[in-house]
Amino acid sequence: MRKQTLSVLCCLAVAFTIASCQKNNAPKEAQPNPIAADVLAQIKANGFSTQNVVKTDEGYLVEGDILLTADQLKAGKVKSPVLRIAKTEQYSTNYVVTALPRVITIKVVNLGTAFINGADLAIQRYNALGLRVTFQRITSGTPNITIKGFNQGPSGGYITLGSSGFPTSSGNPYSTVKMNTNAAAYGSNPDVLYVGSVIQHEIGHCIGMRHTDYMDRSYSCGGSAIDEGSGGVGAVWIPGTPSGPDADSWMLACSNGGDRTFNANDIIALNYLYQ
Repeated sequence: MRKQTLSVLCCLAVAFTIASCQKNNAPKEAQPNPIAADVLAQIKANGFSTQNVVKTDEGYLVEGDILLTADQLKAGKVKSPVLRIAKTEQYSTNYVVTALPRVITIKVVNLGTAFINGADLAIQRYNALGLRVTFQRITSGTPNITIKGFNQGPSGGYITLGSSGFPTSSGNPYSTVKMNTNAAAYGSNPDVLYVGSVIQHEIGHCIGMRHTDYMDRSYSCGGSAIDEGSGGVGAVWIPGTPSGPDADSWMLACSNGGDRTFNANDIIALNYLYQ
């Protein structure tokens, strides 16, 4: 999750086929039912935090915003290296986009101007990196990624801002980014920079990026240090990156809810995967 100062929480995430989402603080409601020990064991075995797991109709929300279905938990995940950057930053490479170079098309469907402009901002930021995967917004035809809305108010003390997932096993980007149109999410006059940052983060999940501090979410979210491990997955330290924490990654779990784009280490990771 991303954390906003003055008690506003914003969760950013991902999923296996998985949906990821962003959340904000909202009035608290009843606490969810306890999670069975065997389910928690499966979640931990897949390399996810077992703290504050929530049961939903679709499966289980972990790490504040990552949706895992029961079938995905049972199946486990493909073992592959994790890119480790700046001590607290880990980039999962279980799922990436293949058949490079390629242009990934994006269509914004039935959303307002702020979401269209936010999508254009996210696309501009990715394309400025000179990667072998580039993005183009289209207004007709079938896109690789559809950005569409959903309307969902606060629940369980949070409100979901957006959701997405990881690439498919065949190397295609996750096909949907959902953005919350409820007034409690972005307000009546959404800030384009903030909306664009959320879309930029969700596109990161669509091409295979996980929260950079998922191994220790306390770094950006506060609270006690939590390291659930990587589910037996190896790690690759990227040469030339610092050995200490880096507070500005666009994929950090918690943020102040404002504009956030790539930092130097994010670019190193994206270049490693897509140059």
